[in-house]
Order: sequence, then structure tokens, then C-alpha cells
Amino acid sequence: MRLGYNTNGTTGHRWEKAIELMAEIGYQSVAITVDHNCLDPYSTDLAVELNRMRRVLERFEMTSVIETGARFLLDPRRKHEPTLVSPSAEARAVRIDFLKRCVLIARELNSEAVSFWSGIVRDDAEPTEAYRRLADGCREVLDFVEPSGIRLAFEPEPGMLVQTFDDYQHLLSLVDGPGFGLTVDIGHAHCLEPLPISHYLETWYDRIFTIHIEDMKRGVHDHLRFGEGTIDFPPVFETLKSLNYTGSLNVELSRHSHMAPEVMRESFEFLDRHLG
Repeated sequence: MRLGYNTNGTTGHRWEKAIELMAEIGYQSVAITVDHNCLDPYSTDLAVELNRMRRVLERFEMTSVIETGARFLLDPRRKHEPTLVSPSAEARAVRIDFLKRCVLIARELNSEAVSFWSGIVRDDAEPTEAYRRLADGCREVLDFVEPSGIRLAFEPEPGMLVQTFDDYQHLLSLVDGPGFGLTVDIGHAHCLEPLPISHYLETWYDRIFTIHIEDMKRGVHDHLRFGEGTIDFPPVFETLKSLNYTGSLNVELSRHSHMAPEVMRESFEFLDRHLG
């Protein structure tokens, strides 16, 4: 597997310098959170930025995943809005267009997946209606990606419509297709799921396109540095080894940009110590 780091945890750095630092530490993958300061899909300079990004990734022989969790890129007033479950079709169309733009970015960079989530239901829609909105949006993006071969990695996220693996299973009953898989966040599984994390890695292995990792406490959705939460990591690592997982394992600590160099290095040392 390839150890990586998410650029949402390096926002105090220019993205070129952040990736250079990752490579210097030993990371082989980068989770690129598309945002106003990194491959802004609405920028007139996007083509130039993509060329720069491609050269940087090639220089350091790093793979990439495109992440779509920018906080205020689409709406400067409301975090993560609009989403695939927003009340109005017009709002959902904004998110769908954004995801399609991210697919095009992934194609240009030969990224291994585009990672995304459902969003929070902010009106009084019944679950049937909320899942209809989500499935319709997923289907439109899935139809868009199929000719290109880009993979979509859906992430269950605490507090959103799809927050557990059971929720994801229900979504699959409504929409599925080639290249529609999972982003597994180790912390999220520990936070919400009743069974050991290894159980879900084994159950969903064929669907896993990329993995996020950080420490976390049960029942509290707060991404923590390794050693600050309550995850028992050795069984997780042993399961990933036994499954021969060869994808990316990307550290996600979006609230630690102010101390990124220190946290990037200590995270790598922790993972490398356990995984080799």
C-alpha cells in the first residue's frame, strides 16, 4: 500500500511545497482536496495548474486521489453546501457539476479515484426522498465517468445521510455500476460502527478504492493525531496486510495545517513503524 497525506491538512503551504515535503518525508500518495488554493476547477488558470501538478507528481513518482470535501468552495457562507441531497434541483446541480469537473481533473492526473460523500439533509425530506436525490445525483456522475474509466469512491461520513456501511448498502440498492466503490475512513468506522474495523475491511474489500486514516474516539467525529484517540490500530494494519491492500492510505488531519510539517512527519513515522 502507498502511504499518503491529504492537502486539506497543508493549507498553510503552497501546494507544490506541501507535496515536496510529503515526498521528502517518504509519502508515495497524495489526496488532493480540490479547493480555491489547489486546482480550483473554476479558475481560468486550471490548465496551467494541472500541468504543474502533473509534473510535480511525476517528479516524485506519487499517485493521487481527488478529494471533494472543500469547505466553502461552492458556497462562501455555508460549509460543504450545496450537496447531492440539497432540497432544490438547482442546488444539487451545482454539486453534480463540481463532481464532474473533479472527474475531469482526475482524468488529467490519472488519479486512482474521485472521493465524495452524500451531504447533510437540511430540510424535512423523508429518507425515501433524500435517497432518491442522492441516487439520482450519483447516477448522473456515474454515467459521466463510465467512458473515462475514472472510479468513484463513496465515503460514509458521520452526520450525513450516508454515514454507515449499512447506509451505503442501501444506496447500492438504488444505484450501482462499474467503478462505483468506497472510500473507507478508519476513524469514521471506529466512531460509528458496532463491530471491529477489520470486519468492515474484510466485508467490503472488493469495493475499497482508497482509505483515509487518522485516530478518533468512539462516538466523536473529530480527526485526531495518532495516539490521541482510542483506535486499536495493530489489528487494522494486520487486516490490510492479509488482504494485500495495494491502494492509498491517506492521512486526513484537516485541522492541523498550522503544524503540518510536524504532524506529517509523526504520522508517517507511526504508519511506517507498523506497516514497514
